[in-house]
Amino acid sequence: MTIVLLGYMGSGKSTVGKILAKKQSLEFIDFDDYIVENEKLSIPEIFKQKGEIYFRKIEGNYLKQLLQDNKDAVISLGGGTPCFGNNMEYILKATPNVFYLKLTAEKLVERLLPEKEQRPLVKDIPNAEMLEFIRKHLFERNFFYLKSPNIISVNDELPEEIAVLVQEKLA
Repeated sequence: MTIVLLGYMGSGKSTVGKILAKKQSLEFIDFDDYIVENEKLSIPEIFKQKGEIYFRKIEGNYLKQLLQDNKDAVISLGGGTPCFGNNMEYILKATPNVFYLKLTAEKLVERLLPEKEQRPLVKDIPNAEMLEFIRKHLFERNFFYLKSPNIISVNDELPEEIAVLVQEKLA
């Protein structure tokens, strides 16, 4: 069984994914870590040395490869992964177990501000502009996120509770 978690950065994909994988006795794959392992460079290093176009191309290739392997795993995607190329189509063809962990922009700001330095996408955004930046980004990405057959609104639930909600909806 392949389970794919998607959503904006800070939505809890990795945290929930690890709990879910343990509950389902499946391997957990953090897709960003998978790319880093294969490229032998961190995501910021790939962007800096080779550019975003290169990154998005290899991201699509690695995603296709990972999904074709039909791994029994919980895969936590990067926030932008479903939004480029044909990635969302690959995901939807690979498994019905696709879950969008949906949070409000306000809740995302609350979660991202304390870890802002570790998040290259928002690192240089002034705190006062974070909410507007995330709202704009969510607006652009929701076209893809909302194609997910399973949407779980997450705001104050604990990661364990979210994992149970996902388990209840597994196909």
